[in-house]
Amino acid sequence: MPTALERTLIVMPALNEETNVGAVVREVLGTLPGVSCIVIDDGSRDETARQANLAGAEVAQLPFNLGVGGAMRLGFRFALENDYDNVVQVDSDGQHNPSEVTTLLQGLEHADIVIGARFAGKGAYVVKGPRRWAMSLLSVVMSRVARTKLTDTTSGFKAMGPRAVALFASNYPAEYLGDTIEALVIAAKAGLTITQVPTEMRERAGGTPSQNPIKAAVYLARAALALLVGLIRPPTPLPRDAS
Repeated sequence: MPTALERTLIVMPALNEETNVGAVVREVLGTLPGVSCIVIDDGSRDETARQANLAGAEVAQLPFNLGVGGAMRLGFRFALENDYDNVVQVDSDGQHNPSEVTTLLQGLEHADIVIGARFAGKGAYVVKGPRRWAMSLLSVVMSRVARTKLTDTTSGFKAMGPRAVALFASNYPAEYLGDTIEALVIAAKAGLTITQVPTEMRERAGGTPSQNPIKAAVYLARAALALLVGLIRPPTPLPRDAS
């Protein structure tokens, strides 16, 4: 009988991560025996796809940049078509620790989505200013929507079980922050259970962070918009074979 790892697909969105992606893939495959890994090259202009392939990952190349949400939707479809039960999203920059994937998968025994939370008592990850205010507000609102305490609703380190994979394969938002905030609202409205486990964020292994002061300044408005879109959007029913 296949183990939880053998039934799991690691989906790794990557944009211009040639510096990091090979090492991250090798760490994932070396740390998680039996797991499969696909890197979604989101329109990179460098050697991201080649480095991922050399490291042992499956690689899907998008012709242009769709963002994390678009890349993840492709990953969910790949998982559904290839009979994987679970999907775990892992960043390609080395900030997520693959050894914590097993903890996320254990959480799927009692939930459909497990968030690796940075502000749940583990690690020293700190966010300040408007971005932190937005995260706190989103956590309060999403905790009510999901009917459970959530402290890190914008985390990109998540495990999704069979019902979530089936739902997200055709209903995963592609907009900025939609892949986190709006996706959780869609899941909650569809009746999926959401929980979190404490995880620790590592420093980027190299390259350029996606955040900068300008992006941080508009984070609050965009986060609020993503939440509003999710709340006013009609509920998305689960596919019949996933209920």
